[in-house]
Amino acid sequence: MGRVVELNHPLVAHHLATLRRKDTPPHVFRDAIQRLTLLLAYEATADLPVRPLAVETPLARAACNVVDGRIGLVPILRAGLGMCEAVQRLIPEAEVWHLGFYRDEDTLQPVEYYQKFSEHPPARAFVLDPMLATGGSACEGVELVKRWGVQTISMLCVIAAPEGVEKVRAGHPDVDIFACAIDDHLNEDAYIVPGLGDAGDRIFNTL
Repeated sequence: MGRVVELNHPLVAHHLATLRRKDTPPHVFRDAIQRLTLLLAYEATADLPVRPLAVETPLARAACNVVDGRIGLVPILRAGLGMCEAVQRLIPEAEVWHLGFYRDEDTLQPVEYYQKFSEHPPARAFVLDPMLATGGSACEGVELVKRWGVQTISMLCVIAAPEGVEKVRAGHPDVDIFACAIDDHLNEDAYIVPGLGDAGDRIFNTL
């Protein structure tokens, strides 16, 4: 069974307050998303496989370890793009692949409009989306990444709703979910409460 990890850290709480505040300007909102993503990625990558590597320091030879194997980042468009750069800072060699969904406002179901994968999948992938609300896009995204051939998948989100967490766990019990906060519930319009509004609109200043 995959893990559900909700971060508990003073810096997470601090930056979440910035995100939630309705009058936070877009550039500050983007910065906070990236800082929180760094903290999420630090936690989510703790079990990455490594291989030994000997390097020469200015003084002697040192036995080191480096990350082993290909890693893919799969931001769900468009809001997931706001998280991507932060993970790339930690894993510069990571490959970036894209999935695009929009929500049908009548059915509240995800509709795929874009997919960009290679012929050869990485061994591990991190699916990135700031908001895990109904879980529809997350489940569809994880399913497509599995069909691509990725064996180990983790979901990174800044804010999650309990309903979305349970949907992903029911559909993909092998997937780890990392969230900065799991909020109270979804409202009748499928927005997370208390949440932070629409992450994509706030990241890209399209309110």
